[in-house]
Amino acid sequence: MAYSLFLEHEGTPLYPVVQEGVSLALERKGAPGTLKFTVLADESLDFEEGDRVYLSVDGIDMFYGYVFAKKSVSDGLISVTAYDQLRYLKNKDTFIGTGLKASELLKRLAEDFHLQTGTIEDTGHVIDIIDEQNQTLFDMIQNALDETLTNTGKLYVLYDDVGRLCLRNINQLKLDLVVDAETGESYTYETSIDSQTYDKIKLFYENDKTGKRELYVAQDSSNISKWGVLQYCEQVKTTTGVQAKANSLLKLYNNRTRSLGLKGVFGDPRVRAGCSIIVSLTLPDMTLCNYMVVHKVTHNFQGERHSMDLTLIGGEFISG
Repeated sequence: MAYSLFLEHEGTPLYPVVQEGVSLALERKGAPGTLKFTVLADESLDFEEGDRVYLSVDGIDMFYGYVFAKKSVSDGLISVTAYDQLRYLKNKDTFIGTGLKASELLKRLAEDFHLQTGTIEDTGHVIDIIDEQNQTLFDMIQNALDETLTNTGKLYVLYDDVGRLCLRNINQLKLDLVVDAETGESYTYETSIDSQTYDKIKLFYENDKTGKRELYVAQDSSNISKWGVLQYCEQVKTTTGVQAKANSLLKLYNNRTRSLGLKGVFGDPRVRAGCSIIVSLTLPDMTLCNYMVVHKVTHNFQGERHSMDLTLIGGEFISG
């Protein structure tokens, strides 16, 4: 394994002496790719916030982003934090639109904020009303993707592909990579009904014409008997397909959640959050041998060693 990291300041490439390794953290939703590294300070190393950062591994481009923070310490080192283009989706704005798909919303926001785009798949589902007030762009896009998921059952992944925003169906992101007990150092496994588990869904619509609140409910009486009422409640902006949405939400969340974390897995530069890999493990209450989705991955580079820490979801597996 050989990685290459360099910065670009005012068009001039800089090749710093990297100390203490490099880490690249990628999450499936709501966070930018984060590259952290420490370099040796010297007179020739002149860079600042906003400068470009590039990382490649064995000739595969993994990261293109921008310096957002640098911290000098007394031992002559500078720690650097860089983010990819997703960082700009933390901007807040107000957006109102009708008859838009999630993919169209993403293109519109990318154009408004001068962001570069790559492959953006057509998400298909048309959302009647999008009304977002003082929300982050992340939240606007995720709300549209959640609406698409509950109405179509299709899950899409937003990610930055070395400087271009991409949106792809999760089924298109499978890798021929197997992770088992031999390829990782350790795992953690947890089951819970404390987070993201709901056995009762209540959606309501405020009907201005009648002055009444309309309720749409889906519930599982069997699980309510076991777990008590775990209710999800949300106001909807239209009555179109509301009961179907309630039923879909119940199907998605009426399970105990399971989370699986793997540490020290052999590194593979192709692995990003949202891709699927094959996991073969014997757990206390089940045996796994199937594809699972990478919810979060941290690539760690130390000398010639490249390892990964993974959080995985799939089936009943939902990250906490």
